[in-house]
Amino acid sequence: MEYDYREAMRLSNQLCFPLYAAARSVTNLYTPWLKPLGLTYTQYLVFLVLWEQDGITVGELCQKLMLDNGTLTPLLKKMQTAGYVERRRSKADERVVVLHLTEAGKAMQARAKDVPLHVANCLRLSPEKAQTLYALLYELLGNRQTDNDQS
Repeated sequence: MEYDYREAMRLSNQLCFPLYAAARSVTNLYTPWLKPLGLTYTQYLVFLVLWEQDGITVGELCQKLMLDNGTLTPLLKKMQTAGYVERRRSKADERVVVLHLTEAGKAMQARAKDVPLHVANCLRLSPEKAQTLYALLYELLGNRQTDNDQS
């Protein structure tokens, strides 16, 4: 069978589109709960990581969030200015920046504690379907392949 580029180029045949639309939709569900806290979605993600493991490096945070340093650095500076995090140079290697929550950053966890419940209630997915989707998305992330990998 010959490759039909016209069929391949249809929006309805693109895996990227429902992923993109679903990601935007889910991310937007957080806004009504994060805005009163003065947080963006990405700041919330940073907090989730730091509440789980305070004192990690910026590089480790980049890996966990799958974001680059250029994206996170301005955000971390804003969070520092707001009094939520401290960025300190590592004593072992001054090129490495270590992140620590301040008392205000730690206190934000109690203020944000109901966000996951509110968002989950909006999703209307059974726990089984949510778990399946979670597993499939992480499988997809783990199986990423670039054109260079295919040759």
